[in-house]
Amino acid sequence: MADFIAAKKPVSRALLVGVQTPQMKPGEGAELLVELKELVENLELTVTRSVLVNLRDHLQPKFLIGSGKTAELIALAKEDEADVIVFDEELSPSQQRNWEEESGMAVIDRQEVILEIFADRAHTREAVLQVALARMEYSLPRLTRAWSHLSRQRGKGSMGGEGETQLEQDRRIVRDRITHLKEELVSVLSQRATQRTKRMRTPVPGAAIVGYTNAGKSSLLNKLTGSQIYAANKLFATLDPTTRQLTLPDGRNLLVTDTVGFIRRLPHRLVEAFKATLEEVVVSNFLIHVLDVTNPDVEHHHATTLAVLGELGAADKPTITVFNKTDAADAETLALMRTRHPTALFISVHTGAGVEKLLARCEELAVDDSLAAELLIPHSRYDVVAKLHAVGQVRTQETQDDGVYILGRFPVKHRAVFEPFIVSPKKAKKPAAKKAAKT
Repeated sequence: MADFIAAKKPVSRALLVGVQTPQMKPGEGAELLVELKELVENLELTVTRSVLVNLRDHLQPKFLIGSGKTAELIALAKEDEADVIVFDEELSPSQQRNWEEESGMAVIDRQEVILEIFADRAHTREAVLQVALARMEYSLPRLTRAWSHLSRQRGKGSMGGEGETQLEQDRRIVRDRITHLKEELVSVLSQRATQRTKRMRTPVPGAAIVGYTNAGKSSLLNKLTGSQIYAANKLFATLDPTTRQLTLPDGRNLLVTDTVGFIRRLPHRLVEAFKATLEEVVVSNFLIHVLDVTNPDVEHHHATTLAVLGELGAADKPTITVFNKTDAADAETLALMRTRHPTALFISVHTGAGVEKLLARCEELAVDDSLAAELLIPHSRYDVVAKLHAVGQVRTQETQDDGVYILGRFPVKHRAVFEPFIVSPKKAKKPAAKKAAKT
């Protein structure tokens, strides 16, 4: 259960409130409200009803909406026996306090819902620390709220055990915790940087899979690499970046990284907190942008991902746009998307349709500093054979009378080692097909 714990009883029933402002596109408020419902249900809360408030003017400073509508929503929440009111719009600390004092129940916003989901899904030490830091920074200006539903007994970066309750003491605790978390993150991020540096020393290009949450990114990684990382049909199933090696059809290797999914109105503090994790996006050779073609809001999801990539400084990165789940889409939708995105690929991770085209496109973008060559290495120089296996890629290898015949690739910087053994196709004795061994 999430940390929505009121003074005496756990939160289990929620009334959702969406807002349509004059500045928003028509229907955008309703779309976001549907998405909020899915987010809240991911916390195993029962949604009693969803209410969309249409505002003619700007948002109000005290309750975000007018006082009359505020009273109406509180009455509906009590009628439904709801424990919490969830706003899709971001609430300021003072607005949250005003709502909680007026209603006598917990009132939260979309940011807090996403933070709680991230807290439940984080597993690695880095992700746990990043989520904890984001939650502490979110909670600091909200310590005077009437309900302490940010539980101090929770793990994953909460404030610790019960104890001091006075406001200034609480603020000191949170500030100390933030400082400690930042120090821990420096150490963890240093380790990640070291691992990344070691990986970048090898001539293996990398690709990062990005996209809206629940578009099928983890499933695609599993399909391409044969791995078994966790994939589920729910928002933010994957928070921790996972890198697996893929052997392309031409024999080269490609490192593919699955990243955390994006979402509209992703809290900025989470973007900041996960920038280290999302550096995999920045340092990769190219991106694979996955979209769920069956989702009616797919165009908004496309725009959201591009916006987050812009925040990360990766907007100009070479990108393969991939529409997934074509097996579940109708012909009209597919035709429309093909017209709007003529350079995109259309695949089905479930059936495997279109995956070969994706691999071919990856080959085109997997630019590295390696050279393809045929080599004939004397039996007296098995050290060179071992070197090629260590720093390059071996596609075919066969022992012949005059040496070891290899069809493979080696880094340009090791040209001096391998160039003496390069042979022309005419001089090389081709291995028999039935004896050729691919490694």
